[in-house]
Amino acid sequence: MKTINILAISGSLRPNSSNNAIINVMAGMAPGNVIITTYQSLATLPHFNPDLDNDMPPTSVTAFRTQLKNADAVLICTPEYAFGVPGSLKNALDWTVSSSDFVDKPVALITASSQGGHAHTSLLLTLGAISAKIDDNAKLLISFIRSKVNSAGQITDPELLKELQKVLAALISSV
Repeated sequence: MKTINILAISGSLRPNSSNNAIINVMAGMAPGNVIITTYQSLATLPHFNPDLDNDMPPTSVTAFRTQLKNADAVLICTPEYAFGVPGSLKNALDWTVSSSDFVDKPVALITASSQGGHAHTSLLLTLGAISAKIDDNAKLLISFIRSKVNSAGQITDPELLKELQKVLAALISSV
């Protein structure tokens, strides 16, 4: 059985966020041939500047793009801040616009927040602009996330666990 490498990107910079908890839960439910690695350097990417997006972009950008290229698929799990996409996540995606790193790359998008609809819609537009491949079953909007994850990072809603399993299965099958 082929090994599938999934790069997970959390839109939250908080280590104990609900979004990181979801990624950890999904990594735990992944089949043995699926490796989910969380991108750890979102906060270190410089602000996007088209003048720096050339043959020699900043080292952190090159490292991010390399991880994207080496991944068979990408899992994005993000909150919504002030009815929008967290700036650090949008910044990372902006660094990929001129590259082909997301072209036809299978992506799952989970937006987990108090509301989340605005960020979810906006991210779907951005991912479409960079030609990511998103199966309809690999999209999930989770409202009122804090009522579904406990302080230990465990999902307490059995229906949510089933939905996360479906998203993971859709992402894996699209590889």
